[in-house]
Amino acid sequence: MADLEPVIAVRNVNYYYGAGTLRKQVLNNVSVDIEAGEIVILTGPSGSGKTTLLTLGGALRSVEEGSVRVLGQELNGAGHAALVSVRRNIGFIFQAHNLLGALTASQNVQMSLGLDPTLPPEEARVQCAAMLGAVGLGAHLNHYPEQLSGGQRQRVAIARALVRQPKIVLADEPTAALDKQSGREVVILLQKLAKEQGCAILLVTHDNRILDIADRIMMLEDGRIASFSSGIMEHTGNLLSVFASLQRKGDLVRHVGSLSDKKFLEFLEQVTAEFEQFTRMIELGNQEVVEALFDQMLDAITLKIRDMLEAERATIFLVQRELGILQSKIAHGDGQKPLKITIPLAAGIAGRVARTAETLNIADPYQHPDFNPTVDRETGFLTRHILCMPISDKTSNVFAVVQLVNKKGGSPFSAADEKRFRDFAEPMSAILQAAISLQRRAEPGPLPQRPD
Repeated sequence: MADLEPVIAVRNVNYYYGAGTLRKQVLNNVSVDIEAGEIVILTGPSGSGKTTLLTLGGALRSVEEGSVRVLGQELNGAGHAALVSVRRNIGFIFQAHNLLGALTASQNVQMSLGLDPTLPPEEARVQCAAMLGAVGLGAHLNHYPEQLSGGQRQRVAIARALVRQPKIVLADEPTAALDKQSGREVVILLQKLAKEQGCAILLVTHDNRILDIADRIMMLEDGRIASFSSGIMEHTGNLLSVFASLQRKGDLVRHVGSLSDKKFLEFLEQVTAEFEQFTRMIELGNQEVVEALFDQMLDAITLKIRDMLEAERATIFLVQRELGILQSKIAHGDGQKPLKITIPLAAGIAGRVARTAETLNIADPYQHPDFNPTVDRETGFLTRHILCMPISDKTSNVFAVVQLVNKKGGSPFSAADEKRFRDFAEPMSAILQAAISLQRRAEPGPLPQRPD
């Protein structure tokens, strides 16, 4: 079966403002697809062309050069009737909610349904009441805009945009005039209702606090589209805020894996330098998203370190001294399938590293007195070489251990491998401490009892 056409398909679009010597190009050969049911955030500096692109996709502005297809209708050269027909399938939400002050909340929403002459007035009122109830304003049907808060007025605008169950929602800075809590509530509501209706959302914003709701984030800069996956190293101000989006699509693992060794170290340095961004994300209260973000980032970094040092396996153990154990946070077996490994702190190579804070580079583990072959016997795996490094916090307390197993090609890990391995200690410490802090927030209460 052929793939469905994107609900918005932009191809090689150029757009200009002004004329003569004042003519300025604001969109430069832009191409992008928006799929049904997808939430896409478009961000970038002021004046980069975000609103222009949004209004072109909404059939509110004439296409000058290139192709814009919306719901299968080509807009370049389309007549007035065709443009109006397209707009009827689009819900618009703007920074200025554009409510009519002389109308109640219900009447403002009914304005959208007025576009459908076949809908009886009573049924329109019922639909408006239901939609306002869905956005939490069931008790405010007859309130005028001046009687509502900024967040409530934006909820009315969302109800107005969604009441006709459009196939596309276009939102331009919907949270710009709202405080953090109101802005968060508005976008979560928009996300929930739009997903329930199966429509696509294209949302223009400067608000980094809401980036995690997106399925995909695009940056428009100097009139050109640049994905965060390819531009992540250049746009460090948003580096950590967009990880939640990258991990949903698996872009983070692919991106980190494709970095050169030098770029990877720069990447780790940036993560450490922008550590406070994580705190701000956690404060948003979206625990599940942020926790998934940490796991994906740790997974991507662990796989990259494994590949850089040509190891067959890499494992991150967290030290749980109260329980006397090491428990794997990230572990890969055959086919990169995640594993759960628990080993005693008092024994084994990783246990010794956790106890002594020394890095161990062991060419033949079976000849080492601390090596425990139990896992090999249980899994059929043969451990030939081990490089194991402690991860310490600022007080020099070892709270994690990173272990690489089996150098590819048959040779043991070298002194150069050991030196490169140490380069990762500081950024790994910062990320792991954040992950542990997050886990403790999510699971308050006493530590579990040690199993028999």
